[in-house]
Amino acid sequence: MARGVRLRPASRPARTSPKRDTPCLLALALLAACSDAAEPGLPPAETLAEQRIQYDADDPKSILELQPWRSQSRAAVRRADGSPGVATLTNLNPYVNFWYLLSIEWPGSAARSAYHLENTHPGQAPLQLRADNPTAIVIAGAGGRLACTVWRNAAPGELDEASASGLPYAPLCGGALYLRNPVAGHHTSLERLTDFLRDHVWGGDRIVNLVKEQLYRDAFLENRVAGAAQGPPPPLLHAPTAAAVAPEAAARTIVPQRLALELAGAVRELLPGRWYGARDLAGVTVSVVAPEDLDSQYRLAHEAHVNLLDSVESQALAYLVAFDLERFDLHFVLGTDHPRLDWSDRPPPAERDPRLPGPDGVGSAAPLVTNGMVDPLDADRTIAAFIGGFKRIHGAFRSGPFALRNHGSHYGFIEQGVIFSKLQPGLATALVMDDGAVGLRTWTADDNSLLPHIRYARQNGVPLVEYDAQRHAGVPGELVNAWGPGNWSGSAEEVLRTLRAGMCLQEHTQGRFLIYGYFSAATPSAMTRVFQAYGCRYAMILDINALEHTYLALYVHRAHQRVVEHLIEGMEEVDRSAGGEFVPRFLGFPDDRDFFYFTQREASP
Repeated sequence: MARGVRLRPASRPARTSPKRDTPCLLALALLAACSDAAEPGLPPAETLAEQRIQYDADDPKSILELQPWRSQSRAAVRRADGSPGVATLTNLNPYVNFWYLLSIEWPGSAARSAYHLENTHPGQAPLQLRADNPTAIVIAGAGGRLACTVWRNAAPGELDEASASGLPYAPLCGGALYLRNPVAGHHTSLERLTDFLRDHVWGGDRIVNLVKEQLYRDAFLENRVAGAAQGPPPPLLHAPTAAAVAPEAAARTIVPQRLALELAGAVRELLPGRWYGARDLAGVTVSVVAPEDLDSQYRLAHEAHVNLLDSVESQALAYLVAFDLERFDLHFVLGTDHPRLDWSDRPPPAERDPRLPGPDGVGSAAPLVTNGMVDPLDADRTIAAFIGGFKRIHGAFRSGPFALRNHGSHYGFIEQGVIFSKLQPGLATALVMDDGAVGLRTWTADDNSLLPHIRYARQNGVPLVEYDAQRHAGVPGELVNAWGPGNWSGSAEEVLRTLRAGMCLQEHTQGRFLIYGYFSAATPSAMTRVFQAYGCRYAMILDINALEHTYLALYVHRAHQRVVEHLIEGMEEVDRSAGGEFVPRFLGFPDDRDFFYFTQREASP
């Protein structure tokens, strides 16, 4: 097993952890169950009604008009020559109170400036513009502890300096705010090539699919290597449930040759389906299994919408990493480039409205900034990061019922309470509420009542596993073996076996665990059987086909240093170096792709 790469420690301000409500954590119940009694500085009811009409309208709109709960404060400003203007500070979601947009307009002039600001104290009072001096823009708030001048009419101010810095996050007001600046995300050579083919070459997506079929099928296949018989692993407190494996496989160990994470006790031969602690990182556990190891109720089950597994994927190893949701908070970040907000070319022509720049009426996130990095407020507490879902071009349906509704059912996503793409009914959805509760579920129209309180959301296709309340167990999703209606990607010839990643939610009396799965060569059917065997109540796919698209890294504090450990050997090639220092993806530089990350939970005050 390869050792990780050491990082130089850094010092960052800490973010206050949100208050958690146990019923919401367990059930993600209706909005009313999660709400505080006081509304968070919302605009008047008539303004909210107008904004909701803008949100619902099937018309071209700005990214601001896609935020139905936004609130604004305004102040008159004046240039040095005396000409008047208006500054507007928009709280993009007062329930989350994290992202703001400051815009400055000069009537009679086309000049307009917009600045995407981040509030480092979201648990305190909303920020407002103070209107007592038109020669300056003063942002006040944070429970009365902030009154910061960000702009003056006579000289360059702090806002100008932060904007000119080129930093992804430029501190303002002594670190009480960050200005998010547009930056270029890192692309691998594979990413650059595929983006170019799809965007500029006729038939480019077909070329890429041909490459997938010819080069990527089984390119990362790892078969079981048998080890010596050994006893069970040391017991773990608050561990996930082990997989249900066949009696004849229970003592037949596996040598995971490509595993790059270090395990507690330097274990090198693992029992299939059992959990082993990650070294020096309590709350993170690792397991490995091949589908042929699973109990016959999963391995040999016959269901119409799940295929029987062939001999190749039956022997292909799957690596799983579990995160204890009592110890860690989950976050989601959009990449600098992906997923986009414009149209996928997959939906039928009748579902694509030429009046609209994208399925939600929005073609770009501007003037908001997506920068593909771990928030600096979280950097010191970040313990893991892993890749998100499909790009927009693959994030919609070409055939089946989802292709014929809601403009082709493009996958939705939300970051910091800001809706970038609407969540679509019927799609598998990862959610983080504003109280920190994590859930995986199939989105419904009734779930729209939760939207104000959703901090992060990412949709990616249809479920692999859904919870059946009557059976008290996870069961296969209805479209697991339907290539087109399930939008599983792969090749145009429905060759579905490839490198795949997914995640599932496991719940039992000892806790709740989010489990990331890396499948070296699998179809959706194989992923489903593995997640079922691990007792997952819900599971969904992430991305596929290459190590950079299935990336996971842990960040471990060891001997007063931070060590980066990748799940699979070869994943480190996506990282970079600068000045002789190792710089990890997502944590150290902007990336073009969306991703999730975990942080250590702070103790409640």
